[in-house]
Amino acid sequence: MVARTPVSIVIPTRNEALQIGECVRGLAWAGEVIVVDGASADGTAESARAAGARVLNGARAGTGGQTIAAQRNAGIAAAAHEWVFALDADERIGPELAAELAATVAAPAHDAYAVRRRNVFFGKTITRAGWGEDWVVRLFRRERRFVERRVHEGLEPVADVGRLGAPLAHVPYRDLSHYLQKLDRYATWAAEDLAARGRRPRLSDLLFRPPARFARMYLLQLGVLDGWRGAVLCGLAAVSVFLKYARLWERSR
Repeated sequence: MVARTPVSIVIPTRNEALQIGECVRGLAWAGEVIVVDGASADGTAESARAAGARVLNGARAGTGGQTIAAQRNAGIAAAAHEWVFALDADERIGPELAAELAATVAAPAHDAYAVRRRNVFFGKTITRAGWGEDWVVRLFRRERRFVERRVHEGLEPVADVGRLGAPLAHVPYRDLSHYLQKLDRYATWAAEDLAARGRRPRLSDLLFRPPARFARMYLLQLGVLDGWRGAVLCGLAAVSVFLKYARLWERSR
């Protein structure tokens, strides 16, 4: 019997039945896989359990299903192994990265490790528009926790962070409809974060921030070189900025 890598993989989910089974089945090399489900209504928990994951109910774990960070933290608290890898349902750990993780946890040289995501948009890996240098801290010891935010949650600051060489595959959007669904949800959450910090809306947020985002991604970060995908990606990013501040205006009324 092949020994498994002593690492706990923690995955937060909500209505990910279409892909959670494939995600979990690709982690058979890991010591354990923990899925923390946030009140899914599409059979995500059942699919994850059938694929071999240990499934925690977000509400029972004390997260209330409110934030991804809270789900991650509930899974980390339940981890059996010293080292934890935070994964999303739309990410995949390939054989090269799996082998590197095994070697790393066997002889760690840092307190945490960042991995570069290889982001795929409409069937093609995007290396520009800010997507090519997408480093995220995902491997760490289980005493660490994620900072509670509704969007762009990240691990609490760690002074000694190393970098893994193999990439983490990431396909965040199945199609345009899926992108638009996530865009509205994340824009709403981002507006809630701004409001919680006391941020008040300004007309300049709507007039200047969206085109500035497009110009930065499309021109300065060379999204123009990614053809029609670059144009769509940068344009939708600008729309997401506009919608975030429109939602903030809506909340302030």
